[in-house]
Parts: sequence; C-alpha cells; structure tokens
Amino acid sequence: MIKFHPTPEHLEQFVEGTLSPVESLMISAHCDMCSHCQKKVDALTADLASNELHEAAESYDPDFDLMLANITQQPAAERPSKAVMPAKPATTIELDGKTFELPKSLQRLVKKKGNWSSLVGKLWQSPVDLGIDGVANFIYIEKGGTVPEHTHRGSEMTLVINGEFSDGLNDYDSGDLIYMTGEHTHAPRSDAPEGCLVFSVVDQPLHFTSGLARLLNPFSHLFFR
Repeated sequence: MIKFHPTPEHLEQFVEGTLSPVESLMISAHCDMCSHCQKKVDALTADLASNELHEAAESYDPDFDLMLANITQQPAAERPSKAVMPAKPATTIELDGKTFELPKSLQRLVKKKGNWSSLVGKLWQSPVDLGIDGVANFIYIEKGGTVPEHTHRGSEMTLVINGEFSDGLNDYDSGDLIYMTGEHTHAPRSDAPEGCLVFSVVDQPLHFTSGLARLLNPFSHLFFR
C-alpha cells in the first residue's frame, strides 16, 4: 500500500509546469503507480484548464477568429503514403534473471541505462543519463542488503518500483515517493524475499555517517553515479 506521496504543493506545481525536470519525472512516475495522486492531478488539470478558458474568454480578440479561419482554409499537407510506426519502447529492465516492469514515465530511460555493477552490501547499481542536473540510478537491494547509514549534502528523491525496504525512519512499499534532505539520516535495508528496486536521483554525493562506511566519504562521488 502506497503511503508516501508528493505534497499538495508539489502536485499543483507539477500541473502548472513549474517544477524542475527531475521533480516532474519523479512525480509523473509516482502517478503512474498511484491512482490516488493521478485523480488529484486530473482534477487540478481540469481546474487549470477551466481558469485558462475563463481568462481567454475575458481577453477575447475577434481578430483571432479571422486568423484561425485563414489558417484552416489553407490546403492540407500531403501525408506520406506509408506511415512508419515507431518501435515500441522497452517496458522492463532485467538483473540476474529478474525482470521488473517500469512505470510508464520511466520506460523511456531503458535505452539510457548503463550496465549493472555490484556495490557493497548486496547492492546493485545501474546509472541513468538524464542529461540534466542530478545523478540518477536504478538501485537494487537484494534480500538482506543494506545501504550504509548516510545523510545528504543535498537532496534525494527515490521512487520504490518493486519490493519493500526500511531505513530506520519508515517502511516503504512499491509506489512510495520519498524525499530526503540533510535533515535525514538513514540506512535503507530490504528484507523482502524479492529484494527491492528503486529509482533514485541525488543532486550531491551522499555523506556516510556510521562505522567504517565513513572512510568512503572521500570517494562518495563514485557511488550512485
């Protein structure tokens, strides 16, 4: 059951188109998995469209109708005799014989995904080139795997795609959208039989806070890159 959602403010900004590309991507993917938030987005979109139409009616310009009529009277462009259908994008990613279905908004990232590499603590990482600010990765935590305790120099947005994990703060399930900042310290761990696959974006390297993991801080830019 999904328990962690975008804030109402984030949903409003998502509909208005004022969020960063990364935030919009993460909220869109969450809505693919969360009918509750998708209904909110649909309602907000309808309200925004109604307001836009009302404003347009108040600023109506008769010359616009004339311009539109001139455009629609132009001869239609000839269509090619045979339409070329684009290839269907991949909808899943695979790791060690496991196949994971991705939410629709993340399916276009399959071609931008790098190879899987093994990290410490039964962790697997596959970098994704978003072409924008921030570092994105698909991260798979095997059963019993743990990300060393850490905080954040910047922010981290994580979407649980499949499975469950806990981090000492909360328990998370498929579809949960999690936002972390420097105010949070946690150690994600999965004890689910199927492990846990997440998609995570950070804008600064992690800062490890416990035990021997602190020795990794000078090299933290190499993790989750």
